[in-house]
Amino acid sequence: MPGRVDRFGWIGVDLFFVLSGYLIGGQLLAPLAREQSIKLGRFFARRVLRIMPAYFVILAVYFLLPSWREYPDMAQPLWKFLLSVQNIALHGGTAFSHAWSLAVEDQFYLCLPFILLLVNRSPRTALTIPCVIVFGGLALRTFLAWKNWSIDGGVSFRAFQAWIYYPSWTRLDPLVLGVALAAIEKFRPHWWKRLTNFAIWLWLPALALIGYGLYLGEGDNLTIAACVWQFSLVALGMAGLLICAQSPRLIFRRIKIPGAAFVASIAYSAYLIQKIIIHAVDQFCSSHNIQLTSAIALLGVELCVYATATLLFLLVERPFLQLRKRLAPRSLARNRYRSCDASQILEQDFHIA
Repeated sequence: MPGRVDRFGWIGVDLFFVLSGYLIGGQLLAPLAREQSIKLGRFFARRVLRIMPAYFVILAVYFLLPSWREYPDMAQPLWKFLLSVQNIALHGGTAFSHAWSLAVEDQFYLCLPFILLLVNRSPRTALTIPCVIVFGGLALRTFLAWKNWSIDGGVSFRAFQAWIYYPSWTRLDPLVLGVALAAIEKFRPHWWKRLTNFAIWLWLPALALIGYGLYLGEGDNLTIAACVWQFSLVALGMAGLLICAQSPRLIFRRIKIPGAAFVASIAYSAYLIQKIIIHAVDQFCSSHNIQLTSAIALLGVELCVYATATLLFLLVERPFLQLRKRLAPRSLARNRYRSCDASQILEQDFHIA
């Protein structure tokens, strides 16, 4: 891509984490705001039936058909993938490494309901716990960056990947901010109204925070400042953009994009199979003397990813989603999001719904 813009693509994960914290947090906080209990069994059943079927299918492909992998070596042993801890001590340049973000999400889904139940019983912890998580993450990133200083100057990139970029304990800032926004919306609706009304002044500072966070990582060496502050700044910026997207004063809430609901419905499948398809197209182009950066190659990758994702959705995801409707239906009293169709699309995206 021009100017290597693709090197900034990682911030999409942080945007997704903010959205996930906001939407999943909203689902769990809604009954608490009505002085009802969280239905843990239904919540976990819905998560499992949404995420695991397609994930296990692709995991089987990776382990049973090694020639299909984008890299010869798997990112982690099978047991780590089965327990959703494949993001711990992970290095890039290995097969199925992109599933690290799914591991973070799974761990988040497992812990959040119990944290919210604790906070509901002890309101004093409502500020203490998120502050400990965020500032503890800053302190931990500082310690890990100092500990893994390279003799060539800067923080060791390999150590940064294994102990700072991929592990859950250093990537919780956006999830916490998303849950915090959901808590404000559910428990302090007048604060939420003020925030969304003020959103017209937030989008520029939000973009500035994201831009500065990216700028911190642009040096020749990976600095301690980038390791410590980059994730937090990007997360704050993404949280600001989320408020803008939910504001009735801005146009984002009123935009309807044709086909967006369909793309969102297959997005999780696309996320799972994308690297297998890219590898297959890469091999095809190489054997037919097609430049990988050509328009036909890029268009071929996109079409193949969406086509394969559609098949995976229809054959695996949708049957289990229908089963989920019967076994673990949504609460009829659930407080539904009302922002155009944007929140409904976001809930479908990846594996949030």
